[in-house]
Amino acid sequence: MSANNQGGALVVVVGPSGAGKDSVMGFAARHFADCHDVHFVRRVITRPSDAGSEVHESVSEDEFVEMQKDGAFAVFWDAHGLKYGIPVVVLRNVRDGMTAIVNGSRGALPAFREAFGEIAVVVVTAETPVLAKRLAERGRESEEEVLRRLSRQAPDVTSGPDVSVIDNSGRLDIAGNRFVEVVERLRTKADHAV
Repeated sequence: MSANNQGGALVVVVGPSGAGKDSVMGFAARHFADCHDVHFVRRVITRPSDAGSEVHESVSEDEFVEMQKDGAFAVFWDAHGLKYGIPVVVLRNVRDGMTAIVNGSRGALPAFREAFGEIAVVVVTAETPVLAKRLAERGRESEEEVLRRLSRQAPDVTSGPDVSVIDNSGRLDIAGNRFVEVVERLRTKADHAV
């Protein structure tokens, strides 16, 4: 990892809505439950905590803006009418040698690289019919909104030396184990760097 990381690693998980990022990360979190050097970061989001999604710190938009002004975030971004923040403590944890895993955004990757230096990007994806089915099952959006979301052009981040792509169209354990392998490689690399 880069010198400012001192052996730690930041894994930024990105991908389209409905790809199952939370499910893949949850699978890995269970695998690493007893590993004190692996931390799954809890995001700060301007979304109610009972919205049936990831566990996060829910704040109002005004609270988020105040936290942002106070330097509470290492990285922050807006998406889908919400504000997202990664707590600044994650910077220190990574510098101290921890492997931190965050649910990020493709559009925010430049901000992650600016804040953390070298990062690892894991793109969780799925075939379009699978994405459409999962989005419809969530029931958060109308059919028209689902179609608009699927047709939206997002930055292409599927190539590069720091990028791993995991297809989560099938069984969760297959994608979950691939993600665990990526994290294990980074931990091994970090151990040898110390």
